[in-house]
Amino acid sequence: RPPQEEEEEAAEVGWQEKLFSQFEVDLYRNESACQTPLDRQYHEEILKLEKAGGRKNHRIFTYTDHDRFTNLEEHCQKVTDSDHEVPSYLAERMANVRRRRQDRRPVEASALKSKIITWEPTEEFIKNNHVINTPVQTMYIMGDLGPYGKLGHREYEHVLCTIKVDGNGVITVKPDFTGTQGAYRIELDGEKREVWKYTVENVSVQVQPEEEEREQSVFRDLYGRHKEYLSGLVGSEFEMTLPGTLRLFVNGEIVSAQGYEYDNIYVHFFLELPNQWSSPAFQQLSGVTQTCATKTVGWENVAYFCYPFTLEMFFTQGDESEDSLPQWPVLYFEVLSLDFWQRYRVEGYGSLVLPASPGLHMLTIPTWRPVELGTVAELRRFFIGGSPELEDITYVRIPSTFKGERLSRFGFRTETTGSVTFRLYCLQQSKAFLETSALRQRMQSVLDRLGGFSQQSSVYDVLEAFQRARRRMQEARESLPQDLISTSASTA
Repeated sequence: RPPQEEEEEAAEVGWQEKLFSQFEVDLYRNESACQTPLDRQYHEEILKLEKAGGRKNHRIFTYTDHDRFTNLEEHCQKVTDSDHEVPSYLAERMANVRRRRQDRRPVEASALKSKIITWEPTEEFIKNNHVINTPVQTMYIMGDLGPYGKLGHREYEHVLCTIKVDGNGVITVKPDFTGTQGAYRIELDGEKREVWKYTVENVSVQVQPEEEEREQSVFRDLYGRHKEYLSGLVGSEFEMTLPGTLRLFVNGEIVSAQGYEYDNIYVHFFLELPNQWSSPAFQQLSGVTQTCATKTVGWENVAYFCYPFTLEMFFTQGDESEDSLPQWPVLYFEVLSLDFWQRYRVEGYGSLVLPASPGLHMLTIPTWRPVELGTVAELRRFFIGGSPELEDITYVRIPSTFKGERLSRFGFRTETTGSVTFRLYCLQQSKAFLETSALRQRMQSVLDRLGGFSQQSSVYDVLEAFQRARRRMQEARESLPQDLISTSASTA
């Protein structure tokens, strides 16, 4: 624009503060044009303004939450910025849902419980309840960008800033405060192609330190009461583990079994707790799945059990001994089949060491079954059912009754069968996880040792043999004369 036509205006606007435009001054000056109580209130305010010397703002004015413009702006919002947009059916229906419902009465609890379902909803009920309605107060800061000397025309009014405050106390300013950004631009469509620039700044009074401290104390009091309320809901029955104790939760699932000879199979399982492990009295450490028919998936017959089970156990840390390693619980399972003539057949045995690390674990465990040489045993298995079984299922690993040093399985004939898939969600709880002292390091070392045992069970036997050999070598070395030891050392 030419320099002589450049003009600048600044206005400080408060929340829901009404600044009249030239159009509103001309409209509400005549009392005959006032129809509503709000119009008559504006008429009196404009008369007072004229007696006081007139309004100080010229191009900047506001529309508050109760003005007609706010209602029309909420009703006629466009989804896109296209000039040729045709509102869809959904946009037209959503335009009828007004979120500014400060005058709505809260629903009584008794009335809400008595009418859970509204069988014949009215049109107004649908408008008010088919979306989440959060009461919102709105305010528009407007600019009259008409030609110089011709203010008060509706076609030159433009929205400079929209401020909304919802019922949760969230303030939304659109566009945002400019701050270090450049000024916003509005380019008018006309012969002169005028460009207006404006900035939006936050000029609210800074909170005094005393008021801020008072507000923080109120918040602390509120949060404290809310914490007491939540603790009252939870109760005091939530028990913590004792120091030096690890609680292990296993939410498991027997997902499937595949690759077995006969159909209609089920799984029987139980958990063995080693030394220093215990479980609550109500905890069941064994279970049996339903009988499941198989379906052909690829080259194998798969039975999908999806059988859930829950295990809870405690590990109490005792005196750490150099000669032994702590052990992790073992889940033993047996796969059997049952046919139409009620014939039982053992399909396989297997074992699973519970994972030492928390989280999700998908494990597929292969199984085997004992066999007996000769055709008679196979005929018996085929025609009348039955097959060689383990008297002690812990023989899959190390029998619970075994007390010797060497376990020999020479001559024990087995046959590889299918596999069982487990899904395990493991959770660990211990006060040591909250500690930063030696207690946590001690518990972590125990878990590391347990984890090493669970990942490779043969390490246990190797370390035991190595420690015994080292102890014997030290005893033999101590029994030798000192001069012989020194001579042999120098010779070496």
